[in-house]
Order: sequence, then structure tokens, then C-alpha cells
Amino acid sequence: MLIALHDAEQDYMKRKTFPNYALMKISAYHKARGDSVEWWAALENQKYDIIYSSKIFDFAPKDPYLPKRAIRGGTGYDIKAELPSNIDVMFPDYSIYPDCGYAIGYITRGCPNSCGWCVVPEKEGDIKPYAPWRALVRPDSNKLVLMDNNILSCEYGISELESLIGSGYALDLNQGMDARLVDRGIAEIIARLKWIRYVRFSCDTLPQTDAIHRAAALLAEYGIKPHKILVYMLVTKDIDDAARRVERLRELTGIRIYAQAERNDSKGIKPNRAQLDFAQRYVYSGLFRKETWRVYCERRKLEYDA
Repeated sequence: MLIALHDAEQDYMKRKTFPNYALMKISAYHKARGDSVEWWAALENQKYDIIYSSKIFDFAPKDPYLPKRAIRGGTGYDIKAELPSNIDVMFPDYSIYPDCGYAIGYITRGCPNSCGWCVVPEKEGDIKPYAPWRALVRPDSNKLVLMDNNILSCEYGISELESLIGSGYALDLNQGMDARLVDRGIAEIIARLKWIRYVRFSCDTLPQTDAIHRAAALLAEYGIKPHKILVYMLVTKDIDDAARRVERLRELTGIRIYAQAERNDSKGIKPNRAQLDFAQRYVYSGLFRKETWRVYCERRKLEYDA
């Protein structure tokens, strides 16, 4: 059989580099069965026996040329969609993303929290073990990127992180950890791990800034300075709250912030001009290090809150 794969984000985001985990597993499954696998091409629809389309984000537009018979999966299509277990157990086929020089995967799935802006609890349920890190790594790379949503809330996840110490593998937790869960023991584990680039935390509410300060202080005792920490920040329409978080975080000299304007098309939530300006111009440019949001707005004659 001839199998076609469609990565909805790859079509929409011309500079997308992160691979699609589900499509790599689907490719591995079909190749193991002796099938041929290639990227979908609209003009070749009739020749494919099966077409799989995966969409992570609901804002990625539907491709009008994708036929109705295509098997669609991913949160962007259906929050409850899951890979069949016989495909989910496959080791990903990295050959379909030749520019990807690292392994990706999950040690845990789910999250015990119920944050209003997050789909993970609805999609994956409570936190639970998923796979040991040794089942995720590649023989041709010493880099492992984990996509766990709240790994520190699971004893299994913490144990797996600890067992990575001294393994020779460099790690990235690309969803950000919950700083509220960092105690001295976890700080020591984090400090002893080899990180690809940053230690990442999330900061979606003002009280989390205190937790990040505490975590940063503990990490500093083990040699991890704020310039090695990156904080993900959700920017809702309450710009005043986001501005307060930035002010508190920038007290940690050298800390890095990545702001993301809230967007959930399925719920009709789209960022306004102030959110985009805050995330893309004020924070991303690094101007937050030099001036407050209020000063930034006054200097540019912008009439936003805060």
C-alpha cells in the first residue's frame, strides 16, 4: 500500500522545524508492514491507499484539497483523538524529518491541574507514567526533547529525570516545568542534569512568580544562574497581570521570557492588538529588560492598560 502523510502545521508554518510525533509513529508502523510512505501531495490524491493528516493547533487552516477519506487526528481536529495502541508503541520514524537531530517523546502524559486555558487534562486526563527515557532516545543523537506537560507532579517522572543524570544525554523539557513543585531535592536533580539550552518553567499567573523566585534561588545554590532559565508566559487580555509578572520576573537578572498571547479558536478566543504587541514587540524584543510596559506604551503613544 501507498501511505500519504500530511502535517497541517508544516503547510501553515513555513518555518516549522519541530517534527510531528504521531506522523512519525504512523510512518514507522506502515513501513514495518512493508508499505511505502511519502508526504501527501494534493495532485496525487487518487494514488494513495490511505492518507493521514495530523493537526496540533486549531488555528492551522483546513486544507481544501485534503479529501474527506483522509484520516484526521491531533488536537487541532479532535481533542479526544488518540493513536491506536499498536501504532502508539512504535519507535518514531525520524527519517521523514531529516533535519531533526534529536529524539522527542514523553515520559509522562496528562496533568493533575485544571487550568482554564489548557486542553491537556481534557485530552489526556490526570498525570500518569508513559514511557522510560531509555525507550525514547536515538542511537544517532545524544539529545532528548521531552514534551511532558507536568513531569514534576509525578514520582515516576522525577525518578526518570534522576536516572538521566550522568547518562550522557542532553535534555530539554520544552513545555516548561511547574516551579511550585521545585524543592531542594528536585533543584539538585535539575542542576545535575545536562541541558540542551535552558531550564524552562511556566508562569501563567502572578503567584507563580514567587515560586519561580524560590526555584531560581535554590538552583543558584547548585550553580544554575537565572540566565540559564527561560520562562513561558501566557498573555491573556488582562495585560496588567502580564505586566506585573514581567516586572517581578525581571528582578532575576538575566532571566529569559517567552510570552505567548492566548489563543483558542475552538472557544472563540483570539488575541487582541495589545496582547500581540506585549508578546511580540515588548517581550520578544527584550525591551522588557529596559523599561516597564507602561513606559513602553507612553513612549510609543499606545493606549493600552497598565
